[in-house]
Amino acid sequence: MKKYVAELIGTFWLVLGGCGSAVLAAGFPDVGIGLLGVSLAFGLTVLTMAYAIGHISGCHLNPAVSLGLWAGGRFPAKDLVPYIAAQVIGGVLAGAVLYVIASGAAGFDLSGGFASNGYGEHSPGKYTFMAALVTELVMTAMFLFVIMGATDSRAPAGMAPIAIGLCLTLIHLISIPVTNTSVNPARSTGVALFAGDWAVMQLWLFWAAPIAGGIIGAVVYRFVASEDKVTDSKTPEPDPA
Repeated sequence: MKKYVAELIGTFWLVLGGCGSAVLAAGFPDVGIGLLGVSLAFGLTVLTMAYAIGHISGCHLNPAVSLGLWAGGRFPAKDLVPYIAAQVIGGVLAGAVLYVIASGAAGFDLSGGFASNGYGEHSPGKYTFMAALVTELVMTAMFLFVIMGATDSRAPAGMAPIAIGLCLTLIHLISIPVTNTSVNPARSTGVALFAGDWAVMQLWLFWAAPIAGGIIGAVVYRFVASEDKVTDSKTPEPDPA
């Protein structure tokens, strides 16, 4: 149970830290942190939790990561359901805490989206469904490619959290204008349930695309990083006996 609780706490921190920065601080008058700050906040949540719980649960914090690592041969199938359940519960709990905090401000209104992910009219830059699909698919694929590589036994020891955190920061810098950046079904679910309406209707995409992308990225890395077995084709010398 300890690793499941660790995943719940870690995902709680990711959603509260990342979505919290978007809801509470991104557009705050005069000192708002903006797109760069929100992107960094998401990266920092993963970086800090990777060092805090990486040795307990592996610090997935994301159903797409768990499924990708399974597809890449790094994670047992028997743990998929409890990991994903813990991640979603952590995300929803964070959404609830964020709602309590955000609703304490005068003029609070969920119509702003509550950091939910969307496409079309609900994309920050009004990007189409196809643009959102491709973005989430490719970004999650690259995220898993980096995770697989950074945690490879041949990679520099102890540096994986930094690479993974910076990768997630970069992903947000690229894709916030398109979908508000998901690459994580638990993150999307945690706030969409409180925003309701269109956020829930469009939520399916932010499950399907990240999961498909995560599996693709992990499988591609597994292929690229596999070591070919070298066979000796020389004719063996006859046994003198």
